[in-house]
Amino acid sequence: MRQPATRTAVPVQNAVPAQGRAGASGLDRFNTAPSAEAEAALLDCCGSRLWAGRVAAHRPYPDLDALLAAADEAGYDLPPADLAEALATEVSPGLHHAAPRSAHLALRAAHAAYERRFGHVFVICLDGFEPAERQDQVLAGIRARLGHEPDQERVVTADEMRRLARGRIIDLVSGS
Repeated sequence: MRQPATRTAVPVQNAVPAQGRAGASGLDRFNTAPSAEAEAALLDCCGSRLWAGRVAAHRPYPDLDALLAAADEAGYDLPPADLAEALATEVSPGLHHAAPRSAHLALRAAHAAYERRFGHVFVICLDGFEPAERQDQVLAGIRARLGHEPDQERVVTADEMRRLARGRIIDLVSGS
């Protein structure tokens, strides 16, 4: 199951195996993992097989910045079908369980309206926001983006997917 688009609770599921020399860094393990395992780990970062294949094919990476730059580059020119494939694996961000029932109902309605309008789940990267701020960011983001034209929202969504993938890659190679 895909982790929530907020990246706050569920770790990357297909961690790169801890093989190779003792004490090897997460980037070293990623660089030396068999292609199929590296691609599987990358698919947990972004659900596009094309994207994962492109990123895995350019290994080894000398450092995290080079890996993140390659991930960004692979994401910038994803065809619409591949972006749709990635979005199909995402889970829309929700609210904290302690949030009032009315807030959950409002968010469900907003997600439904978003999916009807744009044909895919709402994704937003909440890196850099404190946990207490995330609920408000999700609600404000979905409300603002419902007003976008489809072409504008496609650009915003692709950017959010790149930001989510970057954070997940950092988690993958740092072992968090």
